[in-house]
Amino acid sequence: MKTTSTHFGKHNGKEVQLYTLQNDNGMSVKISNYGATITSIIVPNKEGEVAEVVCGFDNFDSYFSEAYQANTPYFGGTVGRYCSQIKDAKFTLDGEEYELAKIVGANNLHGGKVGFDKKVWKVNPFEDTKSQLEMTLQSKHLEEGFPGKVDVAVKFTLTNENEIRIEYQATTDADTPFTMTNHTYFNLSGFADNIEGHTVQIHADKKQVWDETGTATGENITVANAADDLRNPRVIGEVQKAMGDGFEHYYLFEDKGFDLDKVAEIHEPKHGRTLEISTTEPGMLFYTGKYTSDELKRESGLQYGKFRGFCCETHRYPNGPNIPDSPNSILKKGETFVSTTIFKFKW
Repeated sequence: MKTTSTHFGKHNGKEVQLYTLQNDNGMSVKISNYGATITSIIVPNKEGEVAEVVCGFDNFDSYFSEAYQANTPYFGGTVGRYCSQIKDAKFTLDGEEYELAKIVGANNLHGGKVGFDKKVWKVNPFEDTKSQLEMTLQSKHLEEGFPGKVDVAVKFTLTNENEIRIEYQATTDADTPFTMTNHTYFNLSGFADNIEGHTVQIHADKKQVWDETGTATGENITVANAADDLRNPRVIGEVQKAMGDGFEHYYLFEDKGFDLDKVAEIHEPKHGRTLEISTTEPGMLFYTGKYTSDELKRESGLQYGKFRGFCCETHRYPNGPNIPDSPNSILKKGETFVSTTIFKFKW
């Protein structure tokens, strides 16, 4: 178990480091303090051979390439101040209307033009002999249009149980919409194939209904007998064929409340890797990269693109500020936002 750091680049005059967390089982995670971004996860397969299983880049400048900036897939970033789309880029809180940046059509997305994933985070002192790293950030009042000054912390831990544990915490001096997630794209084949041969199981009876613009309407419906019912393991490619589209679905874990529990499992049979997701969050956006540009690849040549990586974005309701009774979508003054998501690998 150890944590090491190397120079990664500079952004707006600030030093950017790349931190590597290693466990005793051949697993490693690389995290940049630019955007608290996971850039790499190396995991063995059933034969003990290690491979890269996430979308990201080895050079800092690659995150600013023309192709990446045009596509903006948020590879590995810590997303905030509010994840997913907010309808018409506005909301009303305590009788006052707030306007946000329009990112996707008329809607706000992932915190705005310069969200948490585009900030240089402060890194707290860490122990070389532990595979753990904590970063902090302060988001100012009315930054990206959101009220309240918010102090944020995210802690990454790699365990010898092959878990990547991500713990979020935040406080605010004024009520504000707030939810965070990690936007890592996984490919358990090590990018030998696309993800359509993976099997997926998500323990959810319901999903959100989204309108034609990609925002939640406030209606939740059952998945029973639907093509996108994932309560039993299904092959991603077969389900996408039945749907006639890729996944961009927010599944609900209503019975779980905000307790930490296992909510999903994805398996890749050829190489034998499995990813289990546990979270305290009330839902998860399962996304199969249907908008990811085929122009994107790692410097080593690993090919990214459409259906080449899936995301498991655990967070509060998309468009939550505009949905009455959306659970805990507003972080109130004097309260502490606490959230945990665990990505556990097996091989």
